[in-house]
Amino acid sequence: MRLFGTSGVRGVINEEITSESMLNLGKAVGTTIPVGSQVCVASDPRLSRDMIKSSLTAGVLSTGVNVVDLGILPTPCLAYLTRELKMDSGMMITASHNPPEFNGVKLWNPSTIGYSVEQEQLVERIYFDEAFRTVPWSSLGHVKKHENAHTHYFEAVRGRISVDTSLKVVVDPGNGAASHIASQLFEKMGISVLPVNDIPDGRFPTRPSEPREDTLKETIQYLRDEGGDLAVCFDGDADRVVFCDNQGFLGYNEMIAYISYLVVKESSRKVVATTVETGRLLDCAAGKAGGTVERGKVGDVHVAQLLKEKNACIGVEQVGVYILPEIGMHPDSLYAALFLLSNIDHPSQIRQFIASLPTMHFAKSSVRCPNHEKERVMKRVQSSLSELSPSDVNMLDGIRIEFDDSWLLIRPSGTEPVIRVLCESESLSAMETFLNEGNQMVEKALEKVDP
Repeated sequence: MRLFGTSGVRGVINEEITSESMLNLGKAVGTTIPVGSQVCVASDPRLSRDMIKSSLTAGVLSTGVNVVDLGILPTPCLAYLTRELKMDSGMMITASHNPPEFNGVKLWNPSTIGYSVEQEQLVERIYFDEAFRTVPWSSLGHVKKHENAHTHYFEAVRGRISVDTSLKVVVDPGNGAASHIASQLFEKMGISVLPVNDIPDGRFPTRPSEPREDTLKETIQYLRDEGGDLAVCFDGDADRVVFCDNQGFLGYNEMIAYISYLVVKESSRKVVATTVETGRLLDCAAGKAGGTVERGKVGDVHVAQLLKEKNACIGVEQVGVYILPEIGMHPDSLYAALFLLSNIDHPSQIRQFIASLPTMHFAKSSVRCPNHEKERVMKRVQSSLSELSPSDVNMLDGIRIEFDDSWLLIRPSGTEPVIRVLCESESLSAMETFLNEGNQMVEKALEKVDP
């Protein structure tokens, strides 16, 4: 039985995520590190944050480990501060891009890399066996609050990058963890900022916490109305970022391709680390700068590990995740956005670069599937692959089926009760056909699963 998904522990409040489960998670995490250690904790603004933080903190304290409370912070800040403040572990309370009824916890190492599968398995064993360490009353941990901890992160960013731009930038945190913080940082970098959806609110009242083309229409209109040049839009905990200009939404694959191109062009290291979900545009863009692409499993921890293993200059995920090792081995949407702004004079440069790439059609869909049925469904999908006559099949993470000018990925989500179907093709009709066939394969496999 697994407690962790691809991005920490996550679920619906008072169903999968309860005060009891968070108490025991805190005990399990505390048990893995020495008595007297320190862990920092931060959260996004979801309404369940206090329930989780109090339970999680109580569990950690009971094992003799101290807690430093950093308040509401974006994930990039928490990950960076785990190293900067010399913590033994970091705990981010967030469900990232999920709806407000979800919440969870992601764990970070002092290296700024999230917990590895092996570390998560150790926590899980202690959690399920209830093999928690107990200490005498005199050795219990204590809590310390650290106000304005984000200023340490601001100093680190300003020491690594400078932005000289006349662009007017709309900053849209979506009422998430980057509210106030992103606009403050951008202003300190000398950027003219037009903030929107910039008040932290765990209900995410102005738009869903996942920034997508269909959820950013009002932001794009605001950009046009206010005479802005570029919009920078974050998810609930700001580990993801997407971009828009006056013409509309700038695609996920196109932006990871462009930013990766800029990084590869400047770097002596010519490798980009990514996942099996990422399209072939990235290979084209990296190739323009003399680079190559390495693909691994989905999840920022896997990307960070691949980045380290291949000595890559950047790690990216198709959903708008950017890992830039000069700031840390964690997803850092804030730093990525500033890096982009430091390299362009006008958003038209982005469109011009995208126009130089081959035309690729990309689509993604989700088929509802209970978490406990995912393994059996995927086995049934695998048995039906012969229907598609693929040229190559990659089983590293899900099933990626390669064709000459297309690819199809069928993969169980690690954060939601769905199986994702992704497809990219040079032909729009072929993309639509493969996506439809992928959906049908999953739906047929679901029908065959025993009730």
